[in-house]
Amino acid sequence: MTNHPIPPPTFSSVPTKRAPADTPPRALLLDLDGVLLDTRPVMERAWREVRATYGLDVPFASYQRHLGREFNDIMRRLGVRDAQLVHETYKAASQAASHLARQFDGIAEVLHTFAAEDWRLGVVTSKPLDRAAPLLAQLGCPFATVRTPSSRGRTKPAPDPILLALVDLGVDPAAAVYVGDMAVDQEAAARAGVAYVHAGWGYGQPNSPAPEIAVAPQGLLQLLGSNAPFVEGSLV
Repeated sequence: MTNHPIPPPTFSSVPTKRAPADTPPRALLLDLDGVLLDTRPVMERAWREVRATYGLDVPFASYQRHLGREFNDIMRRLGVRDAQLVHETYKAASQAASHLARQFDGIAEVLHTFAAEDWRLGVVTSKPLDRAAPLLAQLGCPFATVRTPSSRGRTKPAPDPILLALVDLGVDPAAAVYVGDMAVDQEAAARAGVAYVHAGWGYGQPNSPAPEIAVAPQGLLQLLGSNAPFVEGSLV
């Protein structure tokens, strides 16, 4: 799989076409933080509150390295005790700062374009549902499934949430793409047998083997094409 950053096309250069009636259903699954919305200001403020409350000498950069994993998993990797208590503080601070979140430029239009082309849209995130739902509402997009740590199964990098989302959508892994911005997203997609596209506008760097990279949300339209069920180089 080659690592070719894809420049963002203009919307007018990508026609909207519905798939032929006999085309198997396709799914576009996306992470939330760093892919759909820029929530870093929210997370930075919440982590600052955690550090002040518990006297933690753990910079936000250390927390950010593990984004994509479930909160308790991150705490374990950072050596933070009382993860559940810390999570309550983080949750309250995040909700108070949720107004700082901003959708990435063009992402809503891109999602609506895929929906118009009969792609089934879903979100797979490690953010709890009570915090994810209000943020996703900003986008006004027809997500047919949202999988979070509140769902059954293991969390990323396990393949469970991606596979469960595809069960929800009735789509085969061979006809699905997952868009993430952290190495943990790439690993989860590989373990699920789903093609992966790295969101170059997000927070992290991809692992080897190098995946396809879209440098902006509009690049997803050029990468996936009008009717392509998966990207070139998919292992499925």
